[in-house]
Amino acid sequence: MSQPNVVMSVRHVDAKISIIDIQGDITALAENALMEAISQANMPSVRAIILNFGGLEFMNSGGIGLLVTLLIRMNRQKQHLLAYGLSEHYKHIFELTRLNEVIGVYDTEVGAVAAAARLT
Repeated sequence: MSQPNVVMSVRHVDAKISIIDIQGDITALAENALMEAISQANMPSVRAIILNFGGLEFMNSGGIGLLVTLLIRMNRQKQHLLAYGLSEHYKHIFELTRLNEVIGVYDTEVGAVAAAARLT
């Protein structure tokens, strides 16, 4: 079986907001890495998780599916999912799939954190 080409690291902005920095590819193979990062990011008080796509190299339909699964889980827990650092190509993909309507997409970390703070 192929190994995922992704590394994810977690930063806690404060008690209510965490950021996951993504380096590499988001495909179906990234499921374990993403779920592990979510587990690290998801302290009991966390109300928003921000995905930093600045290091994203590739994302396919399997990766989009992982994001949808994550979004459903977070909605059930009354949490918010936001993103920043998407290239123009992936911003367009988010628009086509309408993910941008349910995941707040921002240009910068500062913008995403400010939006997350308003939501929490």
